[in-house]
Amino acid sequence: MFAALGAVQDPELRRPITELGMVGSVSVDDDGAARVAILLTISGCPLRGTIVDDVTAAATAVEGVVSVAVDVGVMTPEQRAELKAGLKKRTAPFTEPGSLTRIVAVASGKGGVGKSSLTVNLACAMAADGLRVGIIDADVHGFSVPGLMGISQAPTRVDELILPPVAHGVKVISIGMFVDGNQPVVWRGPMLHRALEQFLTDVHFGDLDVLLLDLPPGTGDIAISVSQLLPGSGLLVVTTPQSAAAEVAERAGAVAKQTGQEVLGVVENMSWMDLPDGGRMEPFGSGGGELLAARLSKTLGVDVGLLGRIPLDPRLREGGDSGRPVVLAAPESAVSLEIRRIARTLSRRPRGLAGRSLGVTPA
Repeated sequence: MFAALGAVQDPELRRPITELGMVGSVSVDDDGAARVAILLTISGCPLRGTIVDDVTAAATAVEGVVSVAVDVGVMTPEQRAELKAGLKKRTAPFTEPGSLTRIVAVASGKGGVGKSSLTVNLACAMAADGLRVGIIDADVHGFSVPGLMGISQAPTRVDELILPPVAHGVKVISIGMFVDGNQPVVWRGPMLHRALEQFLTDVHFGDLDVLLLDLPPGTGDIAISVSQLLPGSGLLVVTTPQSAAAEVAERAGAVAKQTGQEVLGVVENMSWMDLPDGGRMEPFGSGGGELLAARLSKTLGVDVGLLGRIPLDPRLREGGDSGRPVVLAAPESAVSLEIRRIARTLSRRPRGLAGRSLGVTPA
């Protein structure tokens, strides 16, 4: 029975409940009646029902079990302290030299180019490919990621530890989860830096393959803080096809020359619209992505490629409004196929070992 419960994962920590010390006791009597005691991290755990259902299903599948009763309790302060200590030991901070988490900061020169929609769709595409993915909504003043991901629940707190909500297999944190309703966040530079720093230190993402950051448009405080707090992050610059937008986006990418970050590439959004007669319309012109990639290559002195051109499709907007990104809602659409291709290009990009600890000592 205990082995069967090992298949049940805590929906927030994404680890087996048996490893987390959440199984208090297990018993099965001669008549096949099973009783399982589960210890939640906090009394108001928002996913209590999910855990009970998953435990019931796992126990019912055990041969000889005809009924299952789940008793729900709460961890003692000592048990929570032990859990937190275990989580901290297993967490690989993104700034450690040996961290293999790929960090992608999605940037744009101005708002309205679809940067946030691209971020959540890239994350969901990567998660669907089996990667462990997280998103930090770093656009503190214009947060939108919770709505785009369909997240309405607040993060769970275990004392000072914050457990991010999970949607579509992606762990997400945003300042929007800590404000009431649609209240504005009126903060200046130092507070913005502190918020981002807290997301990186107090939020338990666990071991991630990819961490995406949805940056605010432009080259303000958050962009500078990201370069300081996550010096190994790379920039993905989003633009639309018109040359005016590309000129503005160039500034967002050129900041890498001062921060020392790598520009991973350019993505052109809203490139064209497919018409019912099989033709294409380019409502925002054409060539902006190529122009931006060429300018950044010249400014930075390295080859910056155009990673993809995403068509204008109403389903992309509909997916954002419904909280189910288009790569999941319409996976075979042209827009989804292009986003998935870009996601795989980013996730499979080779990484060198320069500056990394190999964990070996010369004999």
